[in-house]
Amino acid sequence: MKYRLKKTVVLVGMMGSGKTAVGQALGRLLGVPFLDSDNEITVAANLTIPEIFERYGEPFFREKESQVIARLLEGGPAILSTGGGAYLSGDNREMISARGVAVWLRADLDLLWSRVRHKNTRPLLRTADPYKTLADLCERRQPYYAKADLVADARADYAIEEMAQKVADVLASRDDVLEMTE
Repeated sequence: MKYRLKKTVVLVGMMGSGKTAVGQALGRLLGVPFLDSDNEITVAANLTIPEIFERYGEPFFREKESQVIARLLEGGPAILSTGGGAYLSGDNREMISARGVAVWLRADLDLLWSRVRHKNTRPLLRTADPYKTLADLCERRQPYYAKADLVADARADYAIEEMAQKVADVLASRDDVLEMTE
C-alpha cells in the first residue's frame, strides 16, 4: 500500500505521548519529511529548551514556538511534532487547522508517567512532585487536545511502528488528508 499525504499532519499531545518517535515512524511510513518544532527552536536559539525556559521564561518560548510552527507549516506535506504546550494557544490551533490537520496522540496518565519519569529534559516537571504536576497538566490540557481534528489512542503494548500505522489509519479516514494508492 502506498500513501499520498495531502497536508501536514501536526501531532499534538502530552509529553511522553510519542509525538517524536511515532512522528518519525509515520514520516517513514508515508514517505514524507519529519519535522520537530522543539528541535527547530533549539537549533535557532542554540540553547536547550530547559535553558530557554530558565533564561527567558515560558512566554518567550511560546512566542518562538508559534513562529517556528508557522514557518514549518509553510512547506509541503510533512509530519510535524509539536511541544506539549503548543496546542494550548488558540492562535496555534487555528493556524494548524487552516494549514494542516491536528492529530492528538491520546495517552493515559500511567503510560505518560512511565515514559517521562526518568527524564530530566522536561522543565515543567522540575517540581517537588512531578507525578502530581504531570497529572495536573493532563487535566488542564486535555480539553484543548480534544479540539484536535483527529485522535489516535496510544497504548503501552503498541510498538512505535504499530502506533504509526494506527495514526495512518486515522488519517485515511479523511480524504482531504491522506489518499491510499496501489
